Amino acid sequence: MNDQRFLDAYFDRIGFKGPQIPSLELLNNITLAHVRSIPFENLDILLGKSINISLDSVFEKLIIQKRGGYCFEQNGLLLHVLQKLGFEVTPISARVRLDRPREFTPPRTHVFLRVEHSGKSWFTDVGVGGVSLTSAIEFIQDTEQKTNHETRRIVYEGNRYFHQVLFPNGWSDVCEFTLEEMPEIDRELANWYTSDHPKSHFKDRLIVARAGEDGKRFTLVNREFSERDKNGIANKFLIKSPKDLIKILKEKFNLTFPLDTEFRTPGLQWDQ
Repeated sequence: MNDQRFLDAYFDRIGFKGPQIPSLELLNNITLAHVRSIPFENLDILLGKSINISLDSVFEKLIIQKRGGYCFEQNGLLLHVLQKLGFEVTPISARVRLDRPREFTPPRTHVFLRVEHSGKSWFTDVGVGGVSLTSAIEFIQDTEQKTNHETRRIVYEGNRYFHQVLFPNGWSDVCEFTLEEMPEIDRELANWYTSDHPKSHFKDRLIVARAGEDGKRFTLVNREFSERDKNGIANKFLIKSPKDLIKILKEKFNLTFPLDTEFRTPGLQWDQ
């Protein structure tokens, strides 16, 4: 497939029809459209499938099959798109820190993108679940930055950078990084751990997330569905049956599965 056909298919998938000239506005528009249209999800892992992060496989899954994926799929796809559009892009290695104390060291199994434009560095990340960026943030320290959803900032502590999100109860770490590039071989290795290692947290819980309009976030963790508004206030309810789960996946995330699909994970227990 030539570059323009690839880009046309991608832009059709995310519903974007604007100019394709590299600019900060284009970067922001793509980031927002992507996370509204392509959900974050780990469902193939719970179906016993390995995750192939080659470009052909990611294109087939996320674009043709209209599925979602996690960071190596999501940001891997966006990396290729931005490069074909003419942006200067570097994949950056990171550790996800959501809901994890600073004294705990998580594996380096996350990748996000650094984009150079007009003499400045910008970060975008469409693959970190319920807090995926909906517009790029500038690589500047200790400065609050508004996005289409939450406020963000980058701080530097203990020889590490921390990308943080502002929730109603205060700042929370999203991920930590050192600006080290994550080449393809490192992404392959980290993807193997994330998708196949028995201690991967993607093995023991179901996770699906998508950004909505007007600052909304839709998140599904095991049986708990959450709809969070622009103020960070969440309305939650518990899914009662496997069929209701399939219905929620379709209605809120546009993911279609047969009614008899069984996602196997210790975090998904149904009342007998």
